[in-house]
Amino acid sequence: MSLEFLDPILKLIPGIKKPLMPLTFKEKLKWTALIMVAYFALFSTPALGVQNASAQQVFQLINVIFAAKIGTLITVGITPIVLASILLQLLQGSGALNIDLNDPEQKGRFQSIQKLIAIVVAVIESFFFSFTFLNSGLIVPGFFGLVVIQLILGAVMIIFLDEMMVKYGITSGINLFIAGGVAYSIIAGTLTILLPSAMQQLATPGATAIPQAIEAFGPLFVAIIVMLISIYVYDMKVELPMVFSQFRGIGGRLPISLLYASVMPVIFATSMEIAITSLAGGVLPHFATSNIAGFIGYYTSQPSASGGNASILSGGLMYLLSINSFSLSPITSGYGAYFSYLATGTSPMLIPWGHSPSGVNLAFACTLANSCIPIPEWVHVLLSTLLLVVLCVVFGKFYIEMTGQNPKNVAEQLQSVGWQIPGFRRDPRIIEQILEKYIPTITVIGSIFVGLLAAFANLTGAMGSGMGVLLTVGIMYALYQQLENDNTLAGYPALDRLLS
Repeated sequence: MSLEFLDPILKLIPGIKKPLMPLTFKEKLKWTALIMVAYFALFSTPALGVQNASAQQVFQLINVIFAAKIGTLITVGITPIVLASILLQLLQGSGALNIDLNDPEQKGRFQSIQKLIAIVVAVIESFFFSFTFLNSGLIVPGFFGLVVIQLILGAVMIIFLDEMMVKYGITSGINLFIAGGVAYSIIAGTLTILLPSAMQQLATPGATAIPQAIEAFGPLFVAIIVMLISIYVYDMKVELPMVFSQFRGIGGRLPISLLYASVMPVIFATSMEIAITSLAGGVLPHFATSNIAGFIGYYTSQPSASGGNASILSGGLMYLLSINSFSLSPITSGYGAYFSYLATGTSPMLIPWGHSPSGVNLAFACTLANSCIPIPEWVHVLLSTLLLVVLCVVFGKFYIEMTGQNPKNVAEQLQSVGWQIPGFRRDPRIIEQILEKYIPTITVIGSIFVGLLAAFANLTGAMGSGMGVLLTVGIMYALYQQLENDNTLAGYPALDRLLS
């Protein structure tokens, strides 16, 4: 498909000019710092008319994955950039678009189209979040239009900050925005939640004061454990010997990391869960007398920050399958109460064919013994973890196919640059057969591992969330490899020690 017809529209979109001369590493660090200051300024500016949206549990994971802070100017975060990139990659990979990215003119058009799609997505998502806030009772009456405008402006500013980071910074803005947001949540959570809780425990007389004060820092300890495990696992790989066919004696190794698909499978799986839960949260509460709706998702009405009532997912099939919908959190309730809740607590499951009177609100119907059955929370833990792992495997295989990291594409890439496996003919089919023994298996194992690690971190209340820690470690590991390959770290020993 030819896209030249979009040129008149693309010319109207402003852009960030590239630097006239290559920047030194120190200059890139300065620009990176300035861009991050601008990002955190948006991060800290609440949207006028939105009250306490970040406290909603379903939004907290969105904050981590999409470098957002729900209720502020960057409520939408990097979602438009990510969705626009994925859409164009799928169209390019499927052959629907035929753009030669080696041609500067076509590459520039591709980037402009991606920016245009990102802006359109930003507008749509700004309306979506605003309607979600409205349905949840989080918008002050009369401020809906103003909230939409603020979210659109904030999202567009993030798009241009990311473009500036790519051209003037040390890596992409998406990566540093995510890492910065996670680091902020860990530090802020430790100082504002964990530390005051520990001090309160120490001020309480009794022999259990010190153990309880140490327990208060449990979410931080879990985050550190997940971080150390992630660092260790990122360095686990299988290395296949390779030789350069045209020059004897020159060889190397092809590393296939255990996290071959990185943490993308768990990002896709969690994003899908959040999208479905958010959509259902705006629809199902309007069917408060439907047994089928109650079976899918049972919502209870709770007071919101704005003085109204908000619908909270408290039971049903969606609750059982969601790993982010537990009623208690170890960060706020403590591990003793939290694990007791997981062991003995229950959630209501409304029976679709139950005998509740027609037209009766489900909140009342679930008080009838023949309308609802209690489901233990430990069943919730098992089902939600199993579903997350299965989705991670599915999305892991999907990701390597869509990004050209499957055995066939990798074999063709190795063949094109003259690499072959010693002892075998120089034939891409031979290389593909050998890679088939490793890549699919490693993809499945790695996807299962990140799914279980993310589930463990979420269930144990890791500060910054398990997803956030996994993402941050992956980002910093990739940044370290990038700088190391560019020999940048040789002149900056302090930075080398920090990243390594």
